[in-house]
Amino acid sequence: MADVLTISDFSGLIKEDADVEVIDYPWALIHFNQRELIADYRRLVGNNKSSDQVKIYDGAYFLEKENIYMEDGAVIYPGVVLDASDGPIFIGENVKILPNASIQGPAFIGDNSIIKMGATLYHNTNVGRICKVGGEVEDSVIHSFSNKQHEGFLGHSYLGSWVNLGAGTSNSDLKNNYGTIKVTINGEIIDTGSQFVGLTMGDHSKSAINTTFNTGSVVGVCCNIFGAGFPPRYVPSFSWGGTDALTTYDLERSLEVARRVEARRNLKMTPVADKLFRKVFDLTREERRRRGMPN
Repeated sequence: MADVLTISDFSGLIKEDADVEVIDYPWALIHFNQRELIADYRRLVGNNKSSDQVKIYDGAYFLEKENIYMEDGAVIYPGVVLDASDGPIFIGENVKILPNASIQGPAFIGDNSIIKMGATLYHNTNVGRICKVGGEVEDSVIHSFSNKQHEGFLGHSYLGSWVNLGAGTSNSDLKNNYGTIKVTINGEIIDTGSQFVGLTMGDHSKSAINTTFNTGSVVGVCCNIFGAGFPPRYVPSFSWGGTDALTTYDLERSLEVARRVEARRNLKMTPVADKLFRKVFDLTREERRRRGMPN
């Protein structure tokens, strides 16, 4: 459910072809996330009831429990609040919701993920499989194998797989003048028409502690972002650095780190994934060249 989203017309930004709907811009995924969360919940759950193999500790609270579905092996610790009064909540297999965490529906938590102590997940949040999520999250999609374990705000954002946000990382999703947010896509500045757009970050990208992203920031695949102040609002794939300067993240070094990260989840990078890494590196050479980065 967290990995497949279908969406309808988005103010002319969606092209229809037969039964397939295609979006042009990533913020549309967030815009339609609420609708798709509710639709997917209905398709996945139907009239089924939560598993009887769920451990719920005393002191956990459920609002509108009939709209909360929990699968085998889920554990709900004391002090947890699951609030489905504004939309359903889906809790996957072996998910752990640690003490004093709160989740507001609609929301989806994928298999084997952990919601950390005291975490606050507001409406329209998707968390994929085998993720660790803490701090404050709102209107965001976090794909499988990604971690946002610590304090910090993530709002109206879209994270790929194998992303890791360091402690204190936050993003802005609203301008101080409440104007619409502009995002750089393929070298062009696009007015999203929305007041709320956060961070879009590609697979295997990482941020250091206390990294702060501006509204409408885009970070490509396999980037390592660090340094004081706001990084550039557009960071090409395979970038290393932040506010002061960006350089190219060496392909072989980045592949080695990716393999090491996947091995921590008992996975091995496939030849297809290796080939894809190299292809993305080649396809984004021109973006880095325009920013004066070595290739």
